[in-house]
Amino acid sequence: MAFDFDTPTNRLKTDSIRWDITHSKEVLPLWVADMDFKSPPCVIQALNDRVQQGIYGYTHSPNQMNRMIADYLQEQYQWTIDPDWIVILPSVVSGLYTVVQQLTSKDDGVLVPNPVYHHLRLACTTANRSLQEMPLVLKEGRWVLPSDLFSEIVSAKTKLALFCNPQNPGSTVYTRDELKEFGNFCVQNDLWICSDEIHAGLVLAEDRKHIPLASISKEISGRTVTLMSLNKTFNFPGIGLAWAIAENPELRKAMQVGLHQTIAPPSLLAYTATMVAMKEGEPWRKALIEYLRKNRALIQERIDSIARLSLDKMEGSYLAWIDCTELKNQNPYQLLLDAGLATSPGSQFGRDQFVRLNFGTQRSRLNNALDIIQKACS
Repeated sequence: MAFDFDTPTNRLKTDSIRWDITHSKEVLPLWVADMDFKSPPCVIQALNDRVQQGIYGYTHSPNQMNRMIADYLQEQYQWTIDPDWIVILPSVVSGLYTVVQQLTSKDDGVLVPNPVYHHLRLACTTANRSLQEMPLVLKEGRWVLPSDLFSEIVSAKTKLALFCNPQNPGSTVYTRDELKEFGNFCVQNDLWICSDEIHAGLVLAEDRKHIPLASISKEISGRTVTLMSLNKTFNFPGIGLAWAIAENPELRKAMQVGLHQTIAPPSLLAYTATMVAMKEGEPWRKALIEYLRKNRALIQERIDSIARLSLDKMEGSYLAWIDCTELKNQNPYQLLLDAGLATSPGSQFGRDQFVRLNFGTQRSRLNNALDIIQKACS
């Protein structure tokens, strides 16, 4: 089946965070990480069918849900888990905040990569935990962990390490050896691990595949909470859900604190969308990956032609992490915004001289964005 990713979608006045927040038709918003593509036809049809039933009462997680997730992870990543290890959550973000609050105390330290998705940092500062940064190093076009600095960063107060794979915003898809080194370091230093793997289904590099950190060894699995969701891959974050996977029952118990009390459960439509995506969405996902690969190639070609900008390899997801250091501009985000393009400011992720560009959009829009960048930065 052919899928249409090229036809422009109109998201103005749809209460879209990305499209409505600029309050201007003159600004092209390629910032927040949701895509401009319609969700897979199978998801749209399943949601339509569920809506037509006409009754939307209180719901519980379907009895087959955990087994479906376990089977999906086995099929996609060759990761064998017990369905009982799964805790259904409303979102990965709520899982991040729960992990920090429940697995650390006020005086504890948390290891957090830099750059990284801002909610990993906010989960620590909101809970008044000490944030200990792991500065990622750009090596051969990949943002890698500073293994030679691990022993210097960790302290007696460090209790938890937050991790992101594929990396956001840097897009690195970590290798088995890289994961093993980091996981073993955490085991040796008696650290809990929380691995945000929401972009697992969006690996673009042909020579990489997603490997769940907890799949590396039983020792690492026993210390790890893995957070996953199909919200990003199948583009339904507005109705989606997430799950935590923890082999250790102590960690599973921690992830259930507040569920159905202060943390709302997913909606019945979230279960509908997620289950049909697992069951029938793979052809659409594969077509999406091919489209995003072509977008990635276009970005690489255009950015390489601008002398003072540079990019990493963009191994995973649909986020381009653009280095603007050589522009010698104090605020590259504002420079592009004034020119008509809204990106995510690098300061949000811990690196002021970068911007993050969402290329999960139609190629015509992406070309418009690249024209704006070229004009503003040349």
